Amino acid sequence: MRVTHVITRLIVGGAQENTVASVLGLRQKAGLEVDLIAGPTRGPEGSLEPALAGCPALLTIVPELVRPLHPWKDARAWQKLTGLFRARQPQLVHTHSGKAGVLGRLAAARAGVPIILHTIHGPSFGSFQGWSANALFRSAERYAARVTTHFVTVAEAMKRQYLAAGIGRPDQYTKIFSGFALEPFLDSTNDLQLRARLGLAPDDIVIGKIARLFKLKGHDDLLAIAPALVRKCPRVKFLLVGDGPWRGRLESRARSLGLEKHVIFTGLVAPSAVPPIVGVMDFLVHLSLREGLPRALPQALAAARPVVAYDADGANEVCLENETGFLVAPGDLPGLSERLLRLAQDPALRQRLGCRGQQFVQERFGVQHMVDDLYQLYLRLQRS
Repeated sequence: MRVTHVITRLIVGGAQENTVASVLGLRQKAGLEVDLIAGPTRGPEGSLEPALAGCPALLTIVPELVRPLHPWKDARAWQKLTGLFRARQPQLVHTHSGKAGVLGRLAAARAGVPIILHTIHGPSFGSFQGWSANALFRSAERYAARVTTHFVTVAEAMKRQYLAAGIGRPDQYTKIFSGFALEPFLDSTNDLQLRARLGLAPDDIVIGKIARLFKLKGHDDLLAIAPALVRKCPRVKFLLVGDGPWRGRLESRARSLGLEKHVIFTGLVAPSAVPPIVGVMDFLVHLSLREGLPRALPQALAAARPVVAYDADGANEVCLENETGFLVAPGDLPGLSERLLRLAQDPALRQRLGCRGQQFVQERFGVQHMVDDLYQLYLRLQRS
């Protein structure tokens, strides 16, 4: 069976890492020929294209497939995708992300592809944006759903949200957790030399955050409570992993709050360098308001680091209250501060939650588990 995956861009991010791991893993399965189409990768978030450099025939770039709405480029991208599908004649097209998800599915239908699959990595509509944007994206998703054979969700929350919006039927959805290579996280340690290179002392309490420096990721909420937290626990340091358009603004705000010595920006970090950095954290905080199931949460838990997260989308499917970490209502800054302080002051609690979290993730988030589940789904759809 020939399978073509389509994604808008290959920046360093959870949906993109999921897609690359899926494509590379599925290429090892008997009876599958797998390739990938993507738009151009631009911006400070970094690129995953080097991960595919060893397979030169695998990746095709469509320059017009860009993330922002752009009527002329969108029409050209749809035409090019249709042409590529007609030329390659895949039996299954598997789309990812918002723009590629809509254009890719419509192009696949136009080209007569028999099986069209879409993974919902995160919601394209919700309370994080205005009415007009929600109306547009809901309409686009409903329209694309008419030609969609099946949906994969990375969290049960995505299925509930899309069904509530009138998108698809319950029997069209399968949940497959977004797997990743567990071993580097299982093997990560509190490397004191790495701590020193990052400007961290051996006895600092390191609160980590892994996310693009951009809107909806919750950095402002963390900085809002940081001064009071530092006053109560002076050994606290905030390690912000990632880059993005908001870096300058967030650095400026940290300076204005007098937190230069307590907030550390790592800048862009390659995926292979993330496990050692997680190892020097004492726990992780994730405050995104829009994400299917934040990849940073199971990654931290794989390293036996507990997590604190906003209860948004699928976070509560891995951040289990007082079992692997603590959930906080989005925007509840007093509650967030209380949970962070509690973990900062209680090493035994961190160990208990971290150990349980590591066990939980080992049972569910291995990359091979994800690839095997996708493979079985492909075969089932092919038979039906």
